[in-house]
Amino acid sequence: MSKNWMTQEAYDKLEAELAELKGPVRADIVHKIDAARQEGDLSENGGYHAARDEQAKNEARIQQMEDLLRNAEIGAAPADDGIVEPGMVVEAKVGKTVMKFLLGSRAANQQLHLDIEVYSPDAPIGKALNGHKVGDKVMYKAPNGKEIPVVIVSAVPFKG
Repeated sequence: MSKNWMTQEAYDKLEAELAELKGPVRADIVHKIDAARQEGDLSENGGYHAARDEQAKNEARIQQMEDLLRNAEIGAAPADDGIVEPGMVVEAKVGKTVMKFLLGSRAANQQLHLDIEVYSPDAPIGKALNGHKVGDKVMYKAPNGKEIPVVIVSAVPFKG
């Protein structure tokens, strides 16, 4: 599994959420299951089945987050120097379209629920832009093989 680059702040947020899921959320679900069991016949007990579904989702999320944190690569927030690198919010003119995205871990984005598109530094556009600075024009090879010109409009550290 590849490493998931993230800032210490993002790592801490994920750790806090994981602690919540493993502690109070898990305990609450166990209480719901126990209360539903005491109602009797489990085969027709909607509350019991709903609580078991909630438990399964919570355990899956715990596993997902543990994997993400286990494979985390913590890095300092990048300098505000206009150079594209992981942790930067990049605004770029891609062909005729201007797009804004974070260069970082897509897996971490799924966990943190950010309101910005995230591209991995290992993705084709991430590889094309990484290390370049504002004003640079580079060629990006799209997944369909087409070469697309990209101009870096801005690159600032993510403040999430």
